[in-house]
Amino acid sequence: MDLTATAPFSIGLTGGIGSGKSTVARTLVELGAVLIDSDAIARLIALPGGVAIGPLQAEFGAQALDASGGLNRPRMRELAFADPFVKRRLEAILHPLIGMETERLAADAGDKVRVFDVPLLVESTRWRSRVTKVLVIDCDAATQVARVAQRSGWSEQTVQAVIAQQASREKRRACADAVIYNNGVTSDELAQQVTSLWRQWVVARRAL
Repeated sequence: MDLTATAPFSIGLTGGIGSGKSTVARTLVELGAVLIDSDAIARLIALPGGVAIGPLQAEFGAQALDASGGLNRPRMRELAFADPFVKRRLEAILHPLIGMETERLAADAGDKVRVFDVPLLVESTRWRSRVTKVLVIDCDAATQVARVAQRSGWSEQTVQAVIAQQASREKRRACADAVIYNNGVTSDELAQQVTSLWRQWVVARRAL
């Protein structure tokens, strides 16, 4: 399914861990967009009874599940970081299921602007051709580490390991139609930047 064929406008939203994508996404929703969050979908399908649980258990055994019957995220994250083959096996299960739910939500969005929040948009090259514009939220690595450590309680080493597995800031910016720098700005200033871009991309386009 070509997502761009059924949407008047779509934004691919991406950025490194701790960049502030979720805050930007909330502002875009307040402006009238429909958010389709790949991370939220991934969490949903891996809850107890979710569509990913059976395939995950079949592939990785009991270690893939926690006491509630959902995905054991810390354990699987540890295995995936240590072994690229485990990471590929995990992605081979999750990515098609995430894609199916993404397309379902996109089809339900009607004529509203769709915002696809995809952390690995740059790494997954197919996304660039499926959205109208790519918006990258950028900040320096020190800010990423501080935000994630405060939010999730992860160690600096863990956050740095995640950053190392993601596309570089330079590679993300090279793929962007617009970049919002989320370093040293207030929440109001960030919202103003998002609103300004919305006016350029969406409001002005509708006025044509």
